[in-house]
Amino acid sequence: MSQLQLDTVRTYLRLLHAGDTAGLILTFEDDGVVHSPFLGTMKARDFFPKLAQASSQSVITLIDLFASVQPADDTVRVAAYFRYDWTLSDGRLVDFTCVDVFGFRPGSHRINSMHIVYDTHPLRERVGDKYAPNPVLNA
Repeated sequence: MSQLQLDTVRTYLRLLHAGDTAGLILTFEDDGVVHSPFLGTMKARDFFPKLAQASSQSVITLIDLFASVQPADDTVRVAAYFRYDWTLSDGRLVDFTCVDVFGFRPGSHRINSMHIVYDTHPLRERVGDKYAPNPVLNA
């Protein structure tokens, strides 16, 4: 693994914090995918506009980065463990910790895949499905 993949993950987190949808998409390979607990598997270019639609602000506080030392295949993986203070488009604040696991093709500094890992149960109880076309909001 090179420093380039770690730098890409740091850039991704800065862009997520800034709400830069176009920049986030550019950190991914053209065919890069996101595996989301809420939305399932989507192309990155489709996922991030949906995230932007559901969001008004994101505050990202990095806790730690982890890099693969014994990958099962040629994929290089970096995991980011962070606190996500997410202000929804309706103004409500949701905070949680999560881990995003980034996969890189050998020799590439662009993200090929990202698995988002967090406990969705408390979030669904508090906010419903924010990605639905007409989300049902809990009172």
